[in-house]
Amino acid sequence: MLEGLRKPAELIFLVVGLLSYGCPLQAIVHVFGLDERTVAAWRDRAGQQCQRVQQALVEQGQLTLTHVQADEIRVRGKKEVFWMGLAMEVSSRLWLAGMVQAARDQVLADRLLQRVRRCACGASQLLICVDGWMCYPAAIFRAFSSQVKKGIRVWPQLIIGQVIKTHKHYHLESVKQTLLCGDEKGLKACLEQSQGGTQINTAYIERLNGTMRERLASLTRKCRHANWHLSAFQWGMYLIGCTYNFCWSHHHLEQTPAMAAGLSDHVWSLREVLTYKVPPDRLAKIKEDELQELAPPLPVPRLSQCVRGNPSPAYLALLRLKEQEAGLSSITT
Repeated sequence: MLEGLRKPAELIFLVVGLLSYGCPLQAIVHVFGLDERTVAAWRDRAGQQCQRVQQALVEQGQLTLTHVQADEIRVRGKKEVFWMGLAMEVSSRLWLAGMVQAARDQVLADRLLQRVRRCACGASQLLICVDGWMCYPAAIFRAFSSQVKKGIRVWPQLIIGQVIKTHKHYHLESVKQTLLCGDEKGLKACLEQSQGGTQINTAYIERLNGTMRERLASLTRKCRHANWHLSAFQWGMYLIGCTYNFCWSHHHLEQTPAMAAGLSDHVWSLREVLTYKVPPDRLAKIKEDELQELAPPLPVPRLSQCVRGNPSPAYLALLRLKEQEAGLSSITT
């Protein structure tokens, strides 16, 4: 990260630390007498380094995921709107993945959930809670399924919960929790194990959204320091997310999310994050994952291929009618 930079390393660490705590870029330029392009270049370099740290330590398939929540943020740039998708693990409060795009479409949901899948060590009982965006269910099924000889197989203990909020005149009118896949027993077990509430919710990822808006100055809803380009939001997201995982002690956990997830045994300093050397074997795996992300996604498997709850009364009535029709046809023949 420091290769080719002429300024003292301590000054660079200080400036990047201020950026990670939400200090606007223009304020740093005014106080330290630096050029705005220089500070922006340091931010981008730090964000790229944090992306490598995130991919080398978090997205390596070492985590046993129990309860994951995902959501997206609407980001206003200078002349256009971007969308930032975020996902976290509830029990450790670990930020798992993020994605920034110009469009809020199926590609955003697919790439976000694929990165979440890279963090998981294997098929286990997993609860994923999302909001009412229609792209999430298909993206979850694609990410947590594998190609087998007889078709596509979904994780057998996958549970999907959806929170649908209805607003009227900018006020919350109603909240509806829906279990899209899985059973009530598995849902309760995941909620108890992760200590993530007593019902389907997205409260924890919404709190992380607030942390992102607080720490990333260009994400404030009304400001004069909005960014022009998508890359500025992307590198800023990785800078905030990586320091959140490794450098900030969570007030409830009394340790960093990385320590709670078993990825670290101490609180990292910003210098450790910015000077971390990724092993060559993990760099090769990161490149393979990036190429796999560009490959066409798997088709969406049928809902009947996943474990579901009890059938509805209407479905049982339809089955009885079909059985009666089959019995009558056999008698007439």
